[in-house]
Amino acid sequence: MLNKDAVHAIIFQALANVNDERGPDEQLDISPATILFGTDAVLDSLSLVSVIVDVEAAVSEVSGRDVVLTDDRAMSQEVSPFSDVGSLTSYILLLLSEPV
Repeated sequence: MLNKDAVHAIIFQALANVNDERGPDEQLDISPATILFGTDAVLDSLSLVSVIVDVEAAVSEVSGRDVVLTDDRAMSQEVSPFSDVGSLTSYILLLLSEPV
């Protein structure tokens, strides 16, 4: 079972991959408070999709479970699980805590 630190590391790596494609003056500050979606988001929609795909693949590989982050349940949350790194981490841990 993945813990909070392990999920953070997966998300941070996905964001680092985005940084690899950006110029030196366009680098994202990566932390649990990094805003991923919304008016103050640091990612454009294409970068957000890339991060989500990378995170889904890595979490599925490490946990041994298929994890889908962009389903109806995620979209119907009162607070988007994609708001920031912390909310995405919490949502992933919630999904992983549920029975298969």
